[in-house]
Amino acid sequence: MYQKRMIQAYDKKEDLVLQKIIHIQKDFRGKYMPNWEGLYVVKKVFSRGALILTEMDGKNLPNPVNLNSIKKYFT
Repeated sequence: MYQKRMIQAYDKKEDLVLQKIIHIQKDFRGKYMPNWEGLYVVKKVFSRGALILTEMDGKNLPNPVNLNSIKKYFT
C-alpha cells in the first residue's frame, strides 16, 4: 500500500494542472465567468494532499494548494 501511494505521488510531480478559482465576490459576467485559472506545474506533493505549484516561468505560488482544487491539464 505504501509503495502504491509513493508511485502515485511521484507520478503527480511535473504534471500540468489548472487551479479552481474561488469566487469571493459576484462578478458582472455571471455564469460566463471562468472557473479555472492558470497553467501550473506541480513542484512538490505532500502526503496529506497538499501541493506546491509553480508558474510556467518558475515562480512559486505563495501558498500550498489542496489536491481537491486542481484539475489535470491534458495537452
